[in-house]
Amino acid sequence: MNQWRFILFFSIVLSLYGLLNFYIFVHGWGVVQGSLLEEPYLVLFLVFSLSFVGGRFLERVRLSWLSSLLVWVGAFWLAAMVYFLLAVLAIDLIRLVNYLVPIIPDGLSKEVVAAVVCSVVVGIVVLGHVNALTPRIKVLEFTIPKNGHRLQTLDIAVASDIHLGTIVCKARLERIVAKINELKPDLVLLPGDVIDEDIGPVIKQNLGETLRKIQARYGVVAITGNHEYIGGVDAACKYLVEHGVSVLRDSSVKIEDSVYIVGREDRAIGQFARRKRKSLDELMASVDVSCPVILMDHQPFKLDEAERCKVDLQLSGHTHHGQLWPFNFITRSIYEVSWGYTKKGSTHIYVSSGVGTWGPPVRTGNRPEIVHLKLRFA
Repeated sequence: MNQWRFILFFSIVLSLYGLLNFYIFVHGWGVVQGSLLEEPYLVLFLVFSLSFVGGRFLERVRLSWLSSLLVWVGAFWLAAMVYFLLAVLAIDLIRLVNYLVPIIPDGLSKEVVAAVVCSVVVGIVVLGHVNALTPRIKVLEFTIPKNGHRLQTLDIAVASDIHLGTIVCKARLERIVAKINELKPDLVLLPGDVIDEDIGPVIKQNLGETLRKIQARYGVVAITGNHEYIGGVDAACKYLVEHGVSVLRDSSVKIEDSVYIVGREDRAIGQFARRKRKSLDELMASVDVSCPVILMDHQPFKLDEAERCKVDLQLSGHTHHGQLWPFNFITRSIYEVSWGYTKKGSTHIYVSSGVGTWGPPVRTGNRPEIVHLKLRFA
């Protein structure tokens, strides 16, 4: 990414983040001002709101228990901030309505309202964290009307958007790997964002050795996502390959001389590496479409291309289906499919909500998932 564009982008993001936090802070300050809670509130709010940015910065300088602690605290605050923001917006709206038509009962204290809001937000974040730690198994069965040659069936475990790093750490990855192995898949596919951003926390926790524990007859195949590019795509791919994961970068591989797996570079290649990824037509030029063809493309844009190029199944992720409600309404407006299945002509398309999390280790409004694909060839 151009350095000045990078600086401008993050300046805008940090400015917006600061303004939203200030908006929440002012509402809380109005409750505690003049009480014994004034100073603790100020200190805690500053710690919570600055932790994520500070922790990420420290990770780049030097990994330590402090950088990890700050990232964890800040990550939970990101989720809490969303719901505090919704709460104070709702309160301001109610106040406006009350100014025109009195609806707030007399005697309702701001302290009671604040206590209720805090309790609800904490409850949402806790339940969302539990949800994020318990991915479900989504089973999909497709019959592809092509000759599978040596293969009549193929069982595939798909785990997109793991986001390995400080938040999705060793214990969480071990649970994901255990769930994958319970499925006894023939093949494991990782459609991008395997690594969160900085490769440092992944190396420090030796997460590659946990990836090696994945058991599949035809191995583990991944593609790049935008987060591999954010953190340094070459280092990320090198690390994955060194730990038993094949990475397809605008290339394809033929499984058991029967089924093609085609992997596209992520769209972020232009933004971060100033290069263009190959068109799908270029990639498919070396693929025999009389055989079953499975395409992995991290970001689910231009789904019609897969149908036009005679792909049988496309697998994508990236969206997290918003991860936190109500962001799912935003992803639905951006993507033709934010989460779930669609079919275009004879092409099956599935966009996964992902198994990991970015930022807050919290999911509300959707479930994390590992997809168990059961393919039959006719």
